[in-house]
Amino acid sequence: MNEIINAIPEYVITAVVSTAIYFGFKYTQNLIHTKVLHAKTVQSKELWSFIEQVAITAVNSLVSKNITGDAKFAQATSIVQDALAKQGFTNVDVKAIESAVQSAYEKSPLTPTSNEKPYVFKNLEQSKQDKPKVQDNVNNTQPVEAK
Repeated sequence: MNEIINAIPEYVITAVVSTAIYFGFKYTQNLIHTKVLHAKTVQSKELWSFIEQVAITAVNSLVSKNITGDAKFAQATSIVQDALAKQGFTNVDVKAIESAVQSAYEKSPLTPTSNEKPYVFKNLEQSKQDKPKVQDNVNNTQPVEAK
């Protein structure tokens, strides 16, 4: 009987330590899982940033070439694919590369936004030129059109 009473604290200590180890492993597992997800997110963000930079460079380098827009788009897409392959990123979707090239084209200050000339209302411009400017006497601020 004495042996059983002396063994009870050992069993309790063993159970407490085993429970602490189990919950410690679960917490560590969740922590590692969270860190892995964070690392993948950061890696993906850096990859997208790299794709954008390469796409912008490719689009800007092709602006002055005398080829069609479709040929420029295809060439810029292949430039981005080659740059990614050289860096070891072979699992990037072609649609993602194409959208990055399109976005770079739209953001580029070197590419024209429209081929149309702005329309000028000639009657409005002539009427403004016909009226002389008169200095306003209220605080001498801005010239106003004569009535």
